[in-house]
Amino acid sequence: VTGIQDGTLDKEKFRYYMIQDYLYLEDYAKTFAVGVAKAKSIEIANLFAKYIPVMNGELNVHDGYLARLGVTQEEIDSAYENEDKALIETLEMAKANIWNFHKNQLHEGFEINNGDGTVSGQKITPIEKVGIYVPGGTASYPSTVLMNAIPAKIAGVKEIVMVTPPDKDGCVPSYILAAAKIAGVDRVFKIGGAQAVAALALGTESVPKVDKIVGPGNAFVAEAKKQVFGLVSIDMIAGPSEILVIADGKSNPVHVTADLLSQAEHDKLASA
Repeated sequence: VTGIQDGTLDKEKFRYYMIQDYLYLEDYAKTFAVGVAKAKSIEIANLFAKYIPVMNGELNVHDGYLARLGVTQEEIDSAYENEDKALIETLEMAKANIWNFHKNQLHEGFEINNGDGTVSGQKITPIEKVGIYVPGGTASYPSTVLMNAIPAKIAGVKEIVMVTPPDKDGCVPSYILAAAKIAGVDRVFKIGGAQAVAALALGTESVPKVDKIVGPGNAFVAEAKKQVFGLVSIDMIAGPSEILVIADGKSNPVHVTADLLSQAEHDKLASA
């Protein structure tokens, strides 16, 4: 709101942020109260009131704005084409390594003819639709995309939907989109946090409902996955990364440091 006041944030971007943060307020009183609480200013609170129609849904925010939550195929292709070629080669190499490992985890069904006219067995079928959560900010890694999407592709998942929070300009880093193309992600949405998990679990007008949600995230994402478990399947409820490396004088300090950093970089609460 301060951005609108000083001219650094236009009304359209304000709309986008309101939608992104799910700040749908029902009436002027709530809008005014939030403005006062956040800005501690009657003047800025009144600015909130000017955009009540947007937050109350009186304006058609779905027309154009919610559509922008989805990343177009053109954006993904452009990110791939314009990304550093050395990084692309590294990601392709990582894809091959991940694929070669996880292909050995595939299970096959079987069928037994019991000889009396009956048949028994086991049939293994892939999940129809999977959502993968890719963190942004300080934990925005293309490896997260590869290691979540590639096993799903190997398993035969028909549609992989990726959610990831955009930056302050509403954009997803090009290396994340390039990794999504390499890994075979089908759809990408610029949303993050607990609301992204809820969108995948329940489905919205823009985001499809999935059958399983995987991927790391902060405490709020972990709690959201815990809350929706049962409505959908999840991989696990992950806590802050912790690692202890036992080393002596014969240990390679480079290797020890790499092991520690590989966990410490995940989260500000990570312990190494």
